[in-house]
Amino acid sequence: MNNFELENRRLVIGGVAILIIVVYIIRLFMLQLLSDDYKKNADSNAFLKKIEYPSRGVIRDRHGKLLVYNQPAYDIMVVTNEMAGHLDTLELCATLGITREQFEKRMLDIKNKDKNPGYSRFTQQIFMSQLSDREFSVFQEKMFRFPGFYIQRRSIRQYQYPYAAHVLGDVGEVSRGDIEEDPYYQAGDYIGKLGIERFYEKQLRGEKGVQILLHDAHGRIQGKYQNGAFDRKPIPGKDLTLSIDIRLQALGERLLEGKIGSIVAIEPATGEVLCMVSSPSYDPRLMVGRQRGKNHRQLALNTWKPLLNRSIMGQYPPGSTFKTTQALTFLSEGIITPTTLLPCHHGFVHRGLRVGCHGHASPLPLVPAISTSCNGYFCWGLYYMMGNRKKYPHVQDAMNKWRDYMVSMGFGYKLGIDLPGERRGLIPNAEYYDNAYNKSWNGLTIISIAIGQGEVNATPLQIANLAATIANRGYYYVPHVVRKVKGEPLDTTFTRKHVSKASRQAYEYIVAGMRSAVERGTCRSAERADYAVCGKTGTAQNRGQDHSVFMGFAPMEKPKIAVAVYVENGGWGADYGVPLGSLIMEQYINGKLSQASEEKATVFQHKRISYGAANR
Repeated sequence: MNNFELENRRLVIGGVAILIIVVYIIRLFMLQLLSDDYKKNADSNAFLKKIEYPSRGVIRDRHGKLLVYNQPAYDIMVVTNEMAGHLDTLELCATLGITREQFEKRMLDIKNKDKNPGYSRFTQQIFMSQLSDREFSVFQEKMFRFPGFYIQRRSIRQYQYPYAAHVLGDVGEVSRGDIEEDPYYQAGDYIGKLGIERFYEKQLRGEKGVQILLHDAHGRIQGKYQNGAFDRKPIPGKDLTLSIDIRLQALGERLLEGKIGSIVAIEPATGEVLCMVSSPSYDPRLMVGRQRGKNHRQLALNTWKPLLNRSIMGQYPPGSTFKTTQALTFLSEGIITPTTLLPCHHGFVHRGLRVGCHGHASPLPLVPAISTSCNGYFCWGLYYMMGNRKKYPHVQDAMNKWRDYMVSMGFGYKLGIDLPGERRGLIPNAEYYDNAYNKSWNGLTIISIAIGQGEVNATPLQIANLAATIANRGYYYVPHVVRKVKGEPLDTTFTRKHVSKASRQAYEYIVAGMRSAVERGTCRSAERADYAVCGKTGTAQNRGQDHSVFMGFAPMEKPKIAVAVYVENGGWGADYGVPLGSLIMEQYINGKLSQASEEKATVFQHKRISYGAANR
């Protein structure tokens, strides 16, 4: 019995000893082969890897005018492992114009791996960014007194004009999420934050280079390692040419001063966005330099929401501009013909339901109905479509067919513009109304969608795209603001034709109706002698003052520009939408405004709309 217990003890002790040995072997293996801590420590005694940042690609407008370029700047970097214990902190702070408290806070932030997840005491960390030439010169003279501190040459963005902030976007320091998402970045790097700068970040940023330098135990640079054999030169970012016409953009921003709204213009033949105005806006030059954070906070807290790109993020009722989509659907589905006469008794009146309308001739056919923007006509059209049981067995079938037409015209989903933050708007389907009304609904229940009200919502970009689709008689290209990326073909997303479900013949009648609206209908102030304008007004109902809406294109044959104007609380479509849209078309087609139009533009520039806090 004693021998058996002794044997068990030997086995236990032997097992524990073997386990300890195995643990030590695994630990040594991890330290020497898997962990790079010792390698970093060894390298840090001999090498300094100095990152060389590429110049960011410049941005020009469609005519080659420089919009965004680079300007030299300097960052101060620190390798905390090289900081001597006798660092004269007070002199360093005096040289940089900071306090001791600011220095200590910055060092704590650098070493905080929650705030700076890429921290290593062996690699350069950004201590202070974007020094001016004067600040750089002062620090460079004394840098030898501050071991562990280095100067890193960078460049910062500069914006040539105070326009197109929402399109261009801006550049700022990377966030923790940016670093975790893409290993290219490390703390202190810059990245596009909004607009083009964000969407085309990978093309614009280029590729970093690196210099491997030798230094001695005192931190003094001895030269390049193996004469630079392992250095890598930075690769500059790619230049972009935008489709934006900066002069047209400037006019649009001028016209919307003191107003909340949007102007979007598109070249129908290509889908290129000629201008994209969101008001209120801001000067993109506010988002440059060390004051960027402060200025961004002020803009974010502004109740007018100047950071919001209403052109792609604003979701509004399209109002009577949407009647064109209804006419296209009803014609293509055989619900009406161009000569079908429908009544309007100052609106649509049926079974106790009334949708009001202004006075005009009644009954009337399609083209005059578009010209006069008759509510009754399009309400009757939708009512007949939803109730047609020979063609659609159930109201749900009719509703989903209607939805399919709207989607084919670019509504209900994101169009896919090359800008971040686009919203999809809303086009309801049968399931939406089944859930809302417990499957008990009909054409009367949803009648307001026929005139662009009710549940229907769209972005100004989608309304401009509708105008471009009509101008093309039934197809569109995905709107885009970049015309060319240097050295790359344009993404096929923007060169692929999207064809509407509506027939080509139906589009010809809509064009005729929009031309009639300019000649003798609600868009008469857009009429010109030198080219034929087609237009459609909208007055979108709102809890307060109605929104003023317009969409149109010109010339009628071989259109060069399609435009949408949306002015919140601007009243009738003819009050703001038509005159502003007309000025935009004239500027682009003729290259300038006539003297009379220039005076008109000045009048609208100084017009202000009073907004309550609820409207902002």
